[in-house]
Amino acid sequence: MRWELAVREWAELGEGPTWDAASARLIWVDILSSRIHTYDPADGRRTVLATEQHVGAAKPRAGGGLVVNLRDGVALYGPEHGGGSQLDGGGFRWLLREPVAGRRANDAAVAPDGSLWAGTMRYDEAPGGGTLTRIAPDGTATPVLGAVSVSNGIGWSPDGRLMYYVDSPTRTVDVLDFDGQLAHNRREFIRLDPDAGFPDGLTVDAEGGVWVALWDGAAVRRYAADGTLDQIVALPVRRPTACAFGGPGLTDLYITSARVGQAAPHPLAGSVLVVPGAGRGVPGHAFAG
Repeated sequence: MRWELAVREWAELGEGPTWDAASARLIWVDILSSRIHTYDPADGRRTVLATEQHVGAAKPRAGGGLVVNLRDGVALYGPEHGGGSQLDGGGFRWLLREPVAGRRANDAAVAPDGSLWAGTMRYDEAPGGGTLTRIAPDGTATPVLGAVSVSNGIGWSPDGRLMYYVDSPTRTVDVLDFDGQLAHNRREFIRLDPDAGFPDGLTVDAEGGVWVALWDGAAVRRYAADGTLDQIVALPVRRPTACAFGGPGLTDLYITSARVGQAAPHPLAGSVLVVPGAGRGVPGHAFAG
């Protein structure tokens, strides 16, 4: 499989690509620059929203607008951000605010029931300093995992019975049983060799294959539902961060990347890449709040 350039950008820490079916556009963030980006592959149109804090993830809401995982908690932007061409920063309100000194938001995902599963980590990446929390549409927070280090990729199997999860320093992708609201019985799905890099963001395709972006691994890998390595997509950037299917038919794999921490990053580091026709994704879920 061959990659192409989708969006030329110099993101410090590009992350969290998400296909918004309602507006047929890609949403992604630059965590350390506090920016939410959108990209319409049909006409190349882009928008940028500056957030007031570092932003770990931005996902569409069922009624329009965005739910965002910010440094100090989870917040909402109004319906004007659901499908319009502009992101002007209006309609902001906190849904759950619980600041912790030295901690920030990281990756997040919307579960089949419309809840947001939001991860955190410490800025210094101290072991055990992060969490994974389920945020209900009304803002009720239920702790799912504590004492994680770098809470990262989250995704669900096509039938919704399994949840995949990454705590990056462990070099594993774990799998949990999912009962429709909560996850339990965490166990190892795959383990990466040190020379492969660290698992970061992930997505699950319609066949149950798990695609994992490899930080410091310059690649995205697909693992079959039984954990067998199936495909490797080599990339020009050393630090791909996450991947998601999008475009017509959800067949194109979009990949975000980062420039941070590299003395001489590749010229495309921080850009969004795409692998056309990589497979077929599963329609995403919008946050129900």
